Amino acid sequence: MNFKRAVIKVGSALVSPDGKGCSGKYLLSIARFITECRQEGREIILVSSGSVAAGRNLIQHGSPIPSISAKQAMASVGQMQMMANWQRFFDVPCSQLLVTHGDLKDRQRYINIKNTLRTLLANDIIPIVNENDTVAIDELKVGDNDNLAALVALVSEADSLFILSDVDGVFNKDPRSNPDAVMFSEIEHITDEIYQMAGGTTNHLATGGMLTKIQAAEKAVDNGINTYIVNGSRSEVFDSILRKENPGTHFIARNAADKAKKYWLKHTLKSNGQLFLDAGAVNAVVNKGASLLPSGIVALAGKFNAGDSIDLVNADNQQIVAKGICQYNHRDLLKIQGQKSNEIQTILGFCLSKVIVHRDDMVVLVK
Repeated sequence: MNFKRAVIKVGSALVSPDGKGCSGKYLLSIARFITECRQEGREIILVSSGSVAAGRNLIQHGSPIPSISAKQAMASVGQMQMMANWQRFFDVPCSQLLVTHGDLKDRQRYINIKNTLRTLLANDIIPIVNENDTVAIDELKVGDNDNLAALVALVSEADSLFILSDVDGVFNKDPRSNPDAVMFSEIEHITDEIYQMAGGTTNHLATGGMLTKIQAAEKAVDNGINTYIVNGSRSEVFDSILRKENPGTHFIARNAADKAKKYWLKHTLKSNGQLFLDAGAVNAVVNKGASLLPSGIVALAGKFNAGDSIDLVNADNQQIVAKGICQYNHRDLLKIQGQKSNEIQTILGFCLSKVIVHRDDMVVLVK
């Protein structure tokens, strides 16, 4: 359990145990765990449910099952309550990121989210992510924060995902009605039988259950991210994790996260263009582990968008030396190729990033 960057998903039952507003009952021990992880040099991104439950008492709805508009109003006011509740547990700043599935599907917005998370972590700020429930329509929603947490783990390139709930893990049958239920400590392959053990949620203010947690785990482990479902209502769980012990159910990643990403970059993504590099840029990328700057680009080919995969080519011998995700489209790159990074803002009128291909979004193909 030697994670370096983790996404921690906290469910509504922990943020608002009685469903009537924010509570510190369980969050204090979770915040202590996050603080201790950060003190050990680990990076933490928080995905928090609970905005609807936090705003429930402030919106009149007249039904045990609120309408969509009532839920959106609850989320709108509850998000403020939830963020204030989290911030009081930390001595460092927290940030709020509200996203939808549409944001994660759009290339430019996806890369903007990635850059924002990188910048926040580099500045010692705790990102707190939630779905933008106040404006999202069904076709643009992830739908639950378990799957959102898995997508955030992907975009942030985390190596671990912790799904905290009020259950201990995955059991062979419902432990609430079956005292002899047995919990799985490890799951190596997510099979149909595993899914059949999952049920929905009985909480009208929540959107997930064990089913969505297993779906999230499958997304994560397929991309090299170890995933854990643990009981966030028990403080001793976090002591176990800090001792590198598994207190819940561990879904084992199929590859290391960095290997999974490099395989994805190398074999799955089709390149939509080429950037031709001078000798200095080739040396920096291949031998020094550097990102690609605009000053090292002497020419480009193809029409591509920001977020597309491109080949990095040695201009001297036409050899493809690396492959990566481009931060700019071909039209903007034509204007800034060969220029210094601090001139991007002046030339384009904006600066998405000072690098063209970030090192973390690149796989070197030569030695």
